[in-house]
Amino acid sequence: MPSPFPGVDPYLESQGYWPDFHASLILYCRDALNELLPESYEARISEQLRLLELKESVARTVLPDVAVLQRSPGGTPAARPEGGLLTLEPVTLDLPLLEVEEVRDLWIEIRHRPQRNLVTAIEILSPTNKIGAGRQDYLVKRFELTRQQVHFVELDLLLRGQRLPMEQALPPGDFYGFLRRAENRKQSQVYAWTIRQPLPTIPIPLLTPDPDIPLDLGGLFALAYDRGRYARSLDYAAILDVPLNPADLAWARQLGQSSTRIMR
Repeated sequence: MPSPFPGVDPYLESQGYWPDFHASLILYCRDALNELLPESYEARISEQLRLLELKESVARTVLPDVAVLQRSPGGTPAARPEGGLLTLEPVTLDLPLLEVEEVRDLWIEIRHRPQRNLVTAIEILSPTNKIGAGRQDYLVKRFELTRQQVHFVELDLLLRGQRLPMEQALPPGDFYGFLRRAENRKQSQVYAWTIRQPLPTIPIPLLTPDPDIPLDLGGLFALAYDRGRYARSLDYAAILDVPLNPADLAWARQLGQSSTRIMR
């Protein structure tokens, strides 16, 4: 059964199904690109494991620096026992204990054969790309890609988290597509749409003089939703917890509840 939403289904994000959906969507995008690419190109999924550090303080017993002598109440260094060694009392201090979370990043690369030179990188943002230390890591990667002579496509289909930084304010919208062409690395074409609109088709650039190929986000989103059987897993009667303006949130909740009645 298809999603009740015309475009992005916010219940996937609200109820924690996005990581699974995200992996499927990337796979179907890769397959769709390979069906359209000329023979001299190939689309491949690239993967990287990152470790995100979550800091906590925990008490640990440590010895002071050996150059620091225990002081007597009067403020002078404690006397060394006759014929013995100086004994230092340990001081208990808090040291940071690092908790590490493993994050698996997936993205698509279009390469030109036979040298397999990188032509276009396509990122579909995950929640860790938009918050905390993960966002900082992603912005570093983004900066490095903008310095290379490659096309760069970024798709933000999430409502939570911080938006990608631009020199000017983004146009109004709930979801965004960014296209930076290699020949104009200082500017980005921005596609913006709302929760009530269908997903657009985004042009994917190749090497000159090869024309762009279309990436049908709406059709691929629907395919990933259907094959993932999310209609039987999502609870459309539950509270929708995503940052939407009040009117759109009420509309989305009503659409979800209406679909629940139809399913019954």
